Amino acid sequence: MPSAASYLLLNPCKPFSFRRVSPPPPRLHVSCAAPRKGSGGGRREAVPAGASKAKKRVVFFDAAPPVSQPGVEKTAKEGGGGGSAALALVRRATKRTLAVLSNLPLAISEMFAISALMALGTVIDQGEAPSYYFEKFPEDNPVFGFITWRWILTPGFDHMFSSPVFLGLLVLLAASLMACTYTTQLPMVKVARRWSFTHSGERIRKQEFADSLPRASIQDLGVILMGAGYEVFTKGPSLYAFKGLAGRYAPIGVHLAMLFIMAGATLSATGSFKGSVDVPQGLNFVIGDVMKPRGVLSVAPDVFNTEVHVNRFYMEYYDSGEVSQFYSDLSLFNLDGKEVMRKTIKVNDPLRYGGVTIYQTDWGFSALQVKKNGEGPFNLAMAPLKLNGDKKLFGTFLPLEDPDSSNPNVKGISMLARDLQSIVLYDQDGKFVGVRRPSSKLPIEINGNEILIEDAIGSTGLDLKTDPGVPIVYAGFGALMLTTCISYLSHSQIWALQDGTTVIVGGKTNRAKLEFSEEMNRLLDKVPELISADENVVDIKSTAT
Repeated sequence: MPSAASYLLLNPCKPFSFRRVSPPPPRLHVSCAAPRKGSGGGRREAVPAGASKAKKRVVFFDAAPPVSQPGVEKTAKEGGGGGSAALALVRRATKRTLAVLSNLPLAISEMFAISALMALGTVIDQGEAPSYYFEKFPEDNPVFGFITWRWILTPGFDHMFSSPVFLGLLVLLAASLMACTYTTQLPMVKVARRWSFTHSGERIRKQEFADSLPRASIQDLGVILMGAGYEVFTKGPSLYAFKGLAGRYAPIGVHLAMLFIMAGATLSATGSFKGSVDVPQGLNFVIGDVMKPRGVLSVAPDVFNTEVHVNRFYMEYYDSGEVSQFYSDLSLFNLDGKEVMRKTIKVNDPLRYGGVTIYQTDWGFSALQVKKNGEGPFNLAMAPLKLNGDKKLFGTFLPLEDPDSSNPNVKGISMLARDLQSIVLYDQDGKFVGVRRPSSKLPIEINGNEILIEDAIGSTGLDLKTDPGVPIVYAGFGALMLTTCISYLSHSQIWALQDGTTVIVGGKTNRAKLEFSEEMNRLLDKVPELISADENVVDIKSTAT
């Protein structure tokens, strides 16, 4: 059987390549650029018809090949072929799915859709009873000609940020961000981290910035670049330098920050509790009694057993008489009756305890303490009266006759108030009598009765919620601001080649191209010329290599 050496002797002018394959059986592959007639001991592989220009491959075996077993080979091919086909199908489907998800127009469309739903959620009142939407968006008089209560309640837009449509868009956008990171950003970072040496002067001259230093050394150039903050690598006569690799990592950080924000928003929508309560001054309530779960991931913490006592509720007013601020002095007690916290809250200054936040959101008029002819005081409940607009008005009634009498038309004194600082009184005929402040302690005579306003008891409107997603959202926004700033850092690359006494320099950057060109000119001006002792140029080609 001919050996490789004999083949080379018979074909001295033909290109070849060979490699060893581990036994059994050891064999030698020889590739020929042009077909030749075979000789004994060789095996020529079949060449398809019409492929006259295809390369012939001759395989020389140092030992006889093993005897084939058709039955076993066929079974292995069928089994392996089926598995390979299924694996290839999965790979193609995965690749196609990633390509679709990482499509930039799709991601932009998803962000626009989410923004539109968020804007819609600020326009549509959230969390109201269905009757509210029946009344405000009736079918017989649609808003904008087509929006009725069905358009709001059916997709769950009355709870926009926990609706399936909104959460589904968040999941889709998250999938797009992850696909873009996997298919685009990570490969870009891998390429940027490689040491990319080049030995072609023409390739360097084709860069965005290119120049030649006629009497210079790449070693001096490397020192100058290192002083400018570049990472410098040399290999023989070639140099590669880069800086600003953080700018390549920043887009990945931006994507991760957005994923954090969306994860936090999803957790807030599906794992939080919320409740509201109106509590008169001096009364208590238990946190867990007013809290309602907002999603399937809501888990009640132990702090729900805490009792809240309203020590005092009071208000401040402008000189015009309008309410400027209202306050609630709250005490929190554990199961043992021990006060664990006390704080006076106001609007934009809530109480936080054990993951529960208590906000001051509203106020009301609970009761009026009145004395009649020195008797009492009587607590008269104040009822809210419906008015057009956002103004509040409360009223109560003090009977002057026995209310248990058979007379259906019991007469008495009517009292109205728009806040806690002044009470307007009317006699039994409905005529205006006067105004009294609860703190004045001045009695007023009405229909022969002396009336004294002792105190006005307010009620505080509190909103309570737990939101486990808030820390994640805050962390995501912080990371988003940081990585967005870092993404503006330029990633610059420089190549250089020592060609005799000349250094060919070229580079490119992904941002700030004008600044990069100016920086390169400044740096190259600092590279010293190489001059020998007799002021002749030193040829450093041999020393560089």
